[in-house]
Amino acid sequence: MPTTKFVVSPLAGALALAISLPVFAAPAPEPQAKDVEGVAVHGHRVQKASSGKYTANLRDTPQTITVIDRNTIDGQNLLSLTDILSTLPGITFGAGEGGGGFGDKINLRGFNADSDITVDGVRDSGLYSRTDPFNLESVEVINGANSVYSGAGSVGGTINLVSKTAGLNEFHKASIAAGTDSYARMTTDSNFVLGESTALRLNAMAHQNDVPGRDVESNERWGVAASLAFGLGGDTTWTLNYLHQEDDNTPQYGLPFFNGDGLPGVDRGNYYGYSNIDKQDIDLNSLTSTIEHSFNDGFKVRNLTRWQQVDQFSLVDAVQGTWCLANNLTPTGASCGATRPGNYSPSGPRGYGRDTRNTTIYNQTDLTTTFNTGAIEHNLVAGFSILHEKFDLDVTSDFRNPNGTNPYITGLPQMNIANPDHIYRGPLNRTLTGRTEGELDNRALYVFDTLKFNEQWQLSLGARYERNEGKTSNAVVVLAPTTVGGALPPQPIGTVTGYGVPFKSNDDLFSYRAGLVFKPVENGSIYIAYGNSKTPSKASVNGSCTAQTCSVDPETAVNYEIGTKWDFLDGRLALTGSVFRNDRKNYKVADLDNPANLSGLQQLDGQARVDGVMLGLSGLITDQWAVYANYAFLDSEVLQGVSDRQSGLGLDYTKGDRLTSVPEHSFSLWTTYDLSPKWQIGYGATYQGKIWLTQHSATNVNGPLTTYGSYWTHRAMVAYKINRSAQLQLNVNNLTDEDYFTRIRNNGWATPGDGRQVVLSANFAF
Repeated sequence: MPTTKFVVSPLAGALALAISLPVFAAPAPEPQAKDVEGVAVHGHRVQKASSGKYTANLRDTPQTITVIDRNTIDGQNLLSLTDILSTLPGITFGAGEGGGGFGDKINLRGFNADSDITVDGVRDSGLYSRTDPFNLESVEVINGANSVYSGAGSVGGTINLVSKTAGLNEFHKASIAAGTDSYARMTTDSNFVLGESTALRLNAMAHQNDVPGRDVESNERWGVAASLAFGLGGDTTWTLNYLHQEDDNTPQYGLPFFNGDGLPGVDRGNYYGYSNIDKQDIDLNSLTSTIEHSFNDGFKVRNLTRWQQVDQFSLVDAVQGTWCLANNLTPTGASCGATRPGNYSPSGPRGYGRDTRNTTIYNQTDLTTTFNTGAIEHNLVAGFSILHEKFDLDVTSDFRNPNGTNPYITGLPQMNIANPDHIYRGPLNRTLTGRTEGELDNRALYVFDTLKFNEQWQLSLGARYERNEGKTSNAVVVLAPTTVGGALPPQPIGTVTGYGVPFKSNDDLFSYRAGLVFKPVENGSIYIAYGNSKTPSKASVNGSCTAQTCSVDPETAVNYEIGTKWDFLDGRLALTGSVFRNDRKNYKVADLDNPANLSGLQQLDGQARVDGVMLGLSGLITDQWAVYANYAFLDSEVLQGVSDRQSGLGLDYTKGDRLTSVPEHSFSLWTTYDLSPKWQIGYGATYQGKIWLTQHSATNVNGPLTTYGSYWTHRAMVAYKINRSAQLQLNVNNLTDEDYFTRIRNNGWATPGDGRQVVLSANFAF
């Protein structure tokens, strides 16, 4: 097990001194309570989603939308998008697979949502790790098929990150933190009012930590963000936002995992990659311009333009290969071959590098107006957007000889399973093994309208038409020495000799959503809603597009939902509930061994379903007691997992199986209580029920499916208010040091959940 450390780096100490000097030089007045999105101890819940496309407030929006606000993020000391989403039920995470890249892999309501992440409503489809929330006001999870709002994809929903922006309320905040596992963190957040209508907001962050419970993995990052706004409070406003963040992390793959559990006798902290080689470097730059003009109280126009570029280089060694147990058999019962008992022979992606660049240019214009047609009141948004994305990927192999040949044709050195040697000592020569270039152009027209017939009835409608054009080009790379007339080839290994024929996907997509809302009283609503999503073969710029998939029609999913939302205690407490069905009507499946399908085109014959219930409670029960709780029940099923031809031959072994990595029951809670004007305590709990990891196959027709069991994690917080300007906060995450796995790839590897960590923060407001 790793040694527990409580460290503040020299950088942390220097920044702490710089931050603390003005704090104690002149105590500031008590910060004013502000409206926040979600639950706060001193504040009110926001009444509307951040996107202008939502034409009604949250209570009257016929869709399940869960908001995690800034206070909830800070109160639990959540440090990444994965941390934040792990506190919500119904969300799980995929393993970092070397072939597909390392980054945020999200499963939402049973369906993949890797590319269904937006920032301020703008698609952020790059596969990288979103490691820090220092520039976020909140995270919104919009559940259900959602292409009408977010564009192509969004089968299970959309995750929207809401950025901090400048305003006319001047404040200055800073935080310094230290903790176990070499934890050190500093943040500042200042909003300067520069005139009657101009403001500048500056955020900064520096962070380091070792991963709790692990011997090797660590994270280091820093970031700055600026928001400059002109014309605040007037008819015309212009806001410029810039974000820059750099990461230097060790990728987490974790431990060998077979048949629903880790290998026996393997220590939780073991590392099976190469700690002196593995890395994940991220460089993020984003610039956003937002111009808004109000012609009058009922008509305004808004334009958002963004340029964003994300560079990520990852060098990984997946926990993959032959694991030979003491009985000279692998965990699956196969022969170990040349691998000695008690040893591990690495294979698969080792010394595997991915150098990616995702570039996004986006422009969106919205017109918002309110008007009446007879007795019907309309709140309408109409707009259009233009998106261009470019993706560049170089795949490399570092474990090569100087001439590019592989020194490990017969296998890499074996490791002892119980005590792996995670230092690489062989040759290192980075060699190009593949290059992919992708482009995506999306042009969309959309309209949303909430029609209010009277105080009891309203109808929400939305429609989106988009043209989605994608292209994938793969380079031809020299991969092995060949002889031409007895000599080596003229191009060395790793040379690009040209490009193959590009694969293209061009689709016209139509998405829609409709919801009828009945309000028996002002503070409550009951709704029924229906919507769809469209997913083309090239739904994201970094998505795969091959000869077998590019010409296949878009996939379709639909969402049915019945729900109710109620506000109590003058709007301070909200109770929500919904019953829903997510149907993937047709998804791509291989059409194996079909003599009539000579091109090998995949077929849109797959069908899957998730029926569910979601319950939520958020807000202030009393002036001292705040609560944020959510429960999800998900009943998933494969309706058809093969082509129609194979199904007709009785070869659909997965029919009736559960979807993988979808817990039937899950629950989350975060609650705080003010013991006195100076003391506050908090407690959180997360429960994930059993998940299914495999489905039936030709070799396991009627046998039991592999599962992974349920687990609980707990969090605690104690805060002490020193004075109007300073507060101490102690957080303990994974209070009971629960040993559990996440990001599971069965019969491969799984990432251990973070062990117990203790962090002490000093927070200042001046």
